[in-house]
Amino acid sequence: MARALHPQLQQFLTLLILWVIGEATAHVYLGWMAVAGWLVYAAVVEHALIFSHQRVVTYFSFSALSTALGVVLMLVASPGWIYGVVLLMALVQKHWLRVESRHYFNPSNFALMMGMFLFYDRAHVVLGQMGDARWLEIVVMVLAAGILIRVARWRIPLAFVVSYLVLEYLVLVGYDPVLTFETIWERFYSVAFIIFIAFMLTDPRTTPSRPWQQVFFGATVALLAALLDRWHGFRVQHLFMVLFVLSPMVPMLETPVHDRTRIILIASLFTLMAVGVVMIIESRPPFYFAMDG
Repeated sequence: MARALHPQLQQFLTLLILWVIGEATAHVYLGWMAVAGWLVYAAVVEHALIFSHQRVVTYFSFSALSTALGVVLMLVASPGWIYGVVLLMALVQKHWLRVESRHYFNPSNFALMMGMFLFYDRAHVVLGQMGDARWLEIVVMVLAAGILIRVARWRIPLAFVVSYLVLEYLVLVGYDPVLTFETIWERFYSVAFIIFIAFMLTDPRTTPSRPWQQVFFGATVALLAALLDRWHGFRVQHLFMVLFVLSPMVPMLETPVHDRTRIILIASLFTLMAVGVVMIIESRPPFYFAMDG
């Protein structure tokens, strides 16, 4: 009987298929050779970090490849070495900033935030790389559903989408007479936005396990993103900022009671640091990036 693919391998293959389709049918920033190079780079760094901890490498970490693909699909950076810096930081923190098997930060999202924090004028989060073809959105949702159901994380995107549409309408559209609900809905035309919801927002290592906590997590991301849009303008980076701030709190929900005090202190420190990073990024003027086909 054939063995099922490991979830990490399944996620990587799914993202790879989507990137190949995007490269062939849409406009992506990095070419084949550049992406292949960053995949190799991420694999080398990841397994060097595994060896530094365990003194032996007994498995291949496909999660590092998924991290690299997530970054190149969302980040546009020039010069290219910025990708190397933020990927290195993301993979290092994954191994050092963790509690048992859980990470405090989603690696891909951490890389994107560090790109905006350290290289704000040269590294931009862009959701237009994969285009807006409806058939590709359907492909993304079908492929993502297979993974989300398997790892029991389908409630998070469902709660997020419903809450995001309702809250953006109540909090933002009713407040800004220029903004229309169609503007909010247009975000869902972006294939990369669907990838964010389906893959980055649902990382099993940085999201709650209990069903009600997953619903609360997805709705909270939507609420805080809507509030940031209200206070600082309708900016795509707010979604990544909220995920960056909320992720360190998740280990508090998953830690045994006897060790919870220490985890709460560490998580609180990381959350405060994340809030500081977000405040610094928000203080900078917004940028506008055009994707040329």
